[in-house]
Amino acid sequence: MNSIIHQEFIEHINTSQKTMESIAKNLEIAAKACIKSLKNNGKILIFGNGGSAADAQHIAAELVSRFKTERQGLGAIALTTDTSILTAIANDYGYERVFSRQIEALAKPGDIAIGISTGGTSKNVINALIMANQKKCKTIGLSGRDGGDFNDLCNINLVVPSDDTPRIQEMHIFIGHTICHLIDQEFTDN
Repeated sequence: MNSIIHQEFIEHINTSQKTMESIAKNLEIAAKACIKSLKNNGKILIFGNGGSAADAQHIAAELVSRFKTERQGLGAIALTTDTSILTAIANDYGYERVFSRQIEALAKPGDIAIGISTGGTSKNVINALIMANQKKCKTIGLSGRDGGDFNDLCNINLVVPSDDTPRIQEMHIFIGHTICHLIDQEFTDN
């Protein structure tokens, strides 16, 4: 086997093990918060930049459509998808407000706001979390490194214990899938 391929697998496995050990309890708490919000007719608003934007869209799609089981569609919106809204806000207010303005418009108390940033330092994600807290949403962070500003802004910050951006991103989509799986279990008729 190619040594680069082997090393990538080893690094992924090691990061996965460390992540499980450090966030498992808080991951369950985060999933329960999402379930509670959805059961109370709340919604999940998800946002991030670049690969994190793709993760936001991916997680929202799993909830609105389906993950593993047949169940009702659930309220989730990726704040990264409407180019007219994104460009209007960026043009009128600046890129740092592209998510916070949407939170201001769409969020209501009891909703969940999930901010995704590998370092927990993206200014536009931070601004959205600040707005979500003002709107009385439950805030969940998916971050890495030392958790960054998310540590102080999120009710629950799921910090991947790594400084390697690709490893952090791999864990973020795994975390998203795990939350979706736990939500599925609550909304699927057995």
